[in-house]
Amino acid sequence: MARDGLYLRHADFLPVPGLDRAIDLGQGFTPLVRSRSIGPKAGIPDLRFKMEQLNPTGSYKDRFAGLAIGEALCGGATSCIATSSGNTGAALAAFAASAGMDCALYVSENAPEGKLAQMLAYGARVYRVDRFTIDPEESRAISEMLEREAEARGLTLFITAYAICPGPMEGIKTIAYELHADAPDAADVFVPVGGGGLHVAIARGYDDLRGAGLTGASPRIHAVQPEGNDTVATPLREGATEARPVATSTTISGLGVGFILDGHEVIRHARATGGTGHVIDEDEIRAVQRRLAQEEGILVEPAGAVGVAGALAAAREGQLTGDRPAICILTGHGFKDPGTMQSMGGDAIRIGRSDLPGTFQPTPEAAS
Repeated sequence: MARDGLYLRHADFLPVPGLDRAIDLGQGFTPLVRSRSIGPKAGIPDLRFKMEQLNPTGSYKDRFAGLAIGEALCGGATSCIATSSGNTGAALAAFAASAGMDCALYVSENAPEGKLAQMLAYGARVYRVDRFTIDPEESRAISEMLEREAEARGLTLFITAYAICPGPMEGIKTIAYELHADAPDAADVFVPVGGGGLHVAIARGYDDLRGAGLTGASPRIHAVQPEGNDTVATPLREGATEARPVATSTTISGLGVGFILDGHEVIRHARATGGTGHVIDEDEIRAVQRRLAQEEGILVEPAGAVGVAGALAAAREGQLTGDRPAICILTGHGFKDPGTMQSMGGDAIRIGRSDLPGTFQPTPEAAS
């Protein structure tokens, strides 16, 4: 059967500005892959990976960007402006390029070189802003200044947060629709949380399905964060009703968002579904990233491994029972962060032709 575009397929759930001008680069419809190693070893009968790193620019942010550029076009804009820790910028740069729009991006000072190179390759103008996304007060001041400047020019400052850009954020709800289609009996969904928009969008998507009578109940939607950016996970576990700002120290690109944005809504939605919070050591996140590559054949950036680390933590705590699917959202491709990718393996061995015959031996690990 021919595939409709992502937004056309779900138009009834997306009454947002600019839907008719939305850009389709093939985003969405990502596969849900069953774990062959990590899940069974952890005693999780049915662990699955939602492969959002397979979107056109390598992250789930493409679901946002197509609607964002559509909204801009509908408003007569010829350029777009955005803040980003990396993936939003890459997505908007690509979609803006496809629409012939100028794109200016203000990014975190510690955005990985791979993401910066990707933005620049699409032709965007990129500015690295000191302390942005790291210090909560400085980040808030920078965002407010950029919002004022954008408004003065008749533009929207695009940020992947419901608190700022509720219309384009609705595109990310489509993850929930796909999860329900592929795993209607899912018990748990583990979501990496920085600013919180991804978690809120998935929860809102399940709310849509329930409101339309297409499902009776949502899976538990858990919030997983690295230790250096614990804005919602611990408050959620401790019974708090609101997120907290932190001076972020995480090195996990994309999840270092120390100011609130959608954090309060994350807590509300997680608690409503029975979800909880998990705070994960960053060395463990990188170990899970390596395991995904070397045991599952799946290459993600560190942030993409955070949901899996959360599922493993839940399993250790005895929170995963029964044989219904537990789903982890893999958010971004490993190529976006070449530094961590290179640290996962050794060096290539240089040889000459005379050395070739001696190389046709399995490693001890492969032979065992």
